[in-house]
Parts: sequence; C-alpha cells; structure tokens
Amino acid sequence: MPLESYSALDFETATWNPASVCQVGIVRMENGEIVEKVNRLIQPPKNEYFYKNIEVHGIKPEDTADAPLFEEVWFDFRHLIEDQVVVAHNANFDVNCLRNSLAYYDIVQPDFEVRCTRVIYRRGLAYLSKKYKIQLNHHDAYSDAHACAQLYLMHLRRQALPKTGTLF
Repeated sequence: MPLESYSALDFETATWNPASVCQVGIVRMENGEIVEKVNRLIQPPKNEYFYKNIEVHGIKPEDTADAPLFEEVWFDFRHLIEDQVVVAHNANFDVNCLRNSLAYYDIVQPDFEVRCTRVIYRRGLAYLSKKYKIQLNHHDAYSDAHACAQLYLMHLRRQALPKTGTLF
C-alpha cells in the first residue's frame, strides 16, 4: 500500500506577529521519500525583529535585509501546500503563520488538509527527535520541517502495519 504524500512545513517568525515570517522550511514526501525541499529566508514586514525571537532562532535583520518578501516566494512553493496534506509539529502556529502571511499580502487562501505531529505524539519536537534519533537543529525551519516529516512517516508506517491479534 503506498504511503500518503504530504508536505511538512515549519516557519520561524521575526516578532510575535504570525505574519512576520523570516524563514520557511518545507519537506515534500511522496511514498516515503523526500522529493522536494524548500529552505528560504524571507524578509519580514519592514524587516523588524523582536530580540526574543532572535534568541530563539538566531536569524537577524541583517540576514534577511536582501531576502525576498513572502509574496515574492509564495508562488515558488504554493504547489507544495495547495490541495495537499500539510504536516507541522505545532500546526496551530505554522498554519496561523501561513494564513496571516497570505492575508497580509492579500493572497487568496488555498485549501489544504492539516496534520499535527505534536497532537499525534503528544511531545515536543526536540524530545521526539532525540528519542527517535532524528537529527535536529531546533528552530531552523528546514531542520524542524525535516524532523516533522520523519515523525509523520513513522506514524504512517505504523498505521500501515496489518492489524493482527495476539502472537500466541
């Protein structure tokens, strides 16, 4: 049975505002294999940052001063989101970032299905990555998306196992 195709997504933000995206990471999985990757710095509105966000992810205004705006890169990765299954570890946060960024730039909201690995596993990404020996540079959007993609793949493989009774 082929595994579900999906796009694992993660955003980092420059401020408390969910439309202040400064990095996007996406890992596209088809039948258990990575088929496409996105790792982009994005200039947040006015290139403004809150110091606490910088402390979390290490991205600074000088890193994104020449980066494209969200509206300039959206169409490069829209096909990975629109009408797709989108997986995120903190789906409420990441989907909120996506929707708010699209609204900020007056871009039509696409349809997509959402899965959340935090809901599935009920643990944080750093803990799960350590437990399952998944390499993680936490709060790097691409690394977080990659770890999320691996966790969801593990979940799908468990779901695909035949349901048998007791072994004895």
